[in-house]
Amino acid sequence: MIHSLFVINHLGDIFLEKHWKSVISRSVCDYFFEAREKAVDPENVPPVLQTPHHYLISIYRGKLFFLSVIQTEVPPLFVIEFLHRVADTFQDYFGECSESVISDNVVIVYELLEEMLDNGFPLATESNVLKEMIRPPNILRSVVNTLTGTTVSAEIQGVIEACVKLSGMPDLTMSFMNPRLLDDVSFHPCVRFRRWESERVLSFIPPDGNFTLMTYHISSQNLVAIPVYVKQSISFFEAGSCGRLDITIGPKQTMGKTVEDLKVTVHMPKAVLNANLTASQGNYTYDFTTKLLVWDIGKLNPQKLPNLRGSLSMQTGVPNPEENPSLNIDLKIQQLAISGLKVSRLDMYGETYKPFKGVKYVTKAGKFQVRT
Repeated sequence: MIHSLFVINHLGDIFLEKHWKSVISRSVCDYFFEAREKAVDPENVPPVLQTPHHYLISIYRGKLFFLSVIQTEVPPLFVIEFLHRVADTFQDYFGECSESVISDNVVIVYELLEEMLDNGFPLATESNVLKEMIRPPNILRSVVNTLTGTTVSAEIQGVIEACVKLSGMPDLTMSFMNPRLLDDVSFHPCVRFRRWESERVLSFIPPDGNFTLMTYHISSQNLVAIPVYVKQSISFFEAGSCGRLDITIGPKQTMGKTVEDLKVTVHMPKAVLNANLTASQGNYTYDFTTKLLVWDIGKLNPQKLPNLRGSLSMQTGVPNPEENPSLNIDLKIQQLAISGLKVSRLDMYGETYKPFKGVKYVTKAGKFQVRT
């Protein structure tokens, strides 16, 4: 039924899209934009538009347009009711249905859409049912979660590591709550690939011990949730031989989990002789020889955001650096898969005993760079 969904703000920018069968180009929204320009008010945009190859059905809620793309004839009121249910669910989960809130909770948003529609047809639309499968965010709303700047590129390299200690010849089946997140995947030879292709289920007879069951890659930028935000200001003054540095880090999309092993590394320009800084949390070191500034924060406290600020001593008679240095961020989050991938169940066949089953999620920063 519903092939794709686009969420558009009041300026006409598409800030979120979801496709259930194949990717439909954003150009299909041009028909909607033409109707929007002709309408006096947003509420006057026709809810149903016919294009040469699709039907566009939309609603307007909270200064946002929810635009669905349909390829076959369906009752328009049925689709409109579903779109209102999507907006109601966002309102229930996040307290409001706005662009900023949706962008800040993009992982949960995609999980909800995966559960609410199955291959384009409504599946689970009741809020109480959804909350049993997907926990609402519980981050305090007083925390500032505005990401400064824009994301240039983002991708996720994921891996499922297995530790199997089972007797006999057990036949295992692993299913996921949202397998459609996985496109670029690679499997251990024990996995039956045909069943994955047909059912999106991992079926395998595992070897003993530790092994890599699957690796996956998510490169779609709108699916990659940035777990922390960084506010930074590094300046070098024209007059005198000094500069200023001010860095603050806070949680953004951590689903209430604690950010651990947080570390900021800055490769300073050669002209920086020394750094006289004050860290509100953690410790910092500056190596004069390598020009490397390392701020070891540890656990991120969302109630008191860590800040590093102070002055930089510059070499006299040397031109100021042409570019500000970049910040490299290291972090780890336990019991969170930032990709949104979740194991639904793990079943064993072929043996009569009851095994112990457990799943552990870990998110680690790969190359997380913030340009100043």
